[in-house]
Amino acid sequence: MADLTVIQDGRLSRPAGIRSIRLGDTKVSYVPDGDVRLRPLELLQDTTDEVWAAHPEYLDATGHLVGSVGGLLVEHGDRALLIDAGFGPQRHAAPDGPLAAIHGGALPQGLAELGRRPEDIEAVAFTHLHADHLGWACHPAPGGDRPLLAHADYLISEQEWAGRDLLEAQGMAEQVAALALRVRTVTDGQEVFPGVHVRITPGHTVGHAEYVITGGGRRLIAFGDAVHSPIQIDHPAWSSGFDHDGARTADHRRRLVAELAEPDTIGFGVHFADVVFGRVRQDGQGPAWQPVDA
Repeated sequence: MADLTVIQDGRLSRPAGIRSIRLGDTKVSYVPDGDVRLRPLELLQDTTDEVWAAHPEYLDATGHLVGSVGGLLVEHGDRALLIDAGFGPQRHAAPDGPLAAIHGGALPQGLAELGRRPEDIEAVAFTHLHADHLGWACHPAPGGDRPLLAHADYLISEQEWAGRDLLEAQGMAEQVAALALRVRTVTDGQEVFPGVHVRITPGHTVGHAEYVITGGGRRLIAFGDAVHSPIQIDHPAWSSGFDHDGARTADHRRRLVAELAEPDTIGFGVHFADVVFGRVRQDGQGPAWQPVDA
């Protein structure tokens, strides 16, 4: 059951702005790029009209599930890592399927508000190679002809990069070519930045990666698209229409939800409306996502 204050404040049906928390000497910040509107029955195909009638707090006025689109800035001293790169300066709408509409473009402004220039980002660590996570790694900077983050290393799991032909078959050959110039593949358990370790969790894609960030006695799991909406925390068996292997994702999500209920553990859900940081509370009524704002 979602927190009543969060429902009353409308946080489950609006995209997030900049939000930051500290893990000891490490600061992590959600950097918004835009938002996505999703058709709930097509996204979570095990749901029904009755489910959404009982949970209107997740939907906007047009009946769409609201998701945030952006990246996670990880700062340690003078160093900066970005996990995922938003959708970039573009818009897209689809007449059917899970995706109704998506737009990006705000990430450079968000970085500036956080006191960072694109050149400060030493690497972009991708959870997976979908367009709403590649964004500014492939799209030119405003007024320029090179991608905004082209100076950075692009960290991609070995399995995901090996399966890039799946992207090319979906018409993303241009994006793959742009990434190839900067790619450095990473492996399960590898430390890619101080206190940041890769965890390979196939299911949503063939080489989907999570990033576990530790500091100050706490850990944060940036779980990418293993979970698309906070409602799945209550129903981990509900896989997404975007998942490459829904059964495998559901198995992982069950383990992830249990892990997020452990002490001193925070989750980061990049698409989680305005509750991108949270923890799982076990209250006898099933797991529930509780926002963490500090």
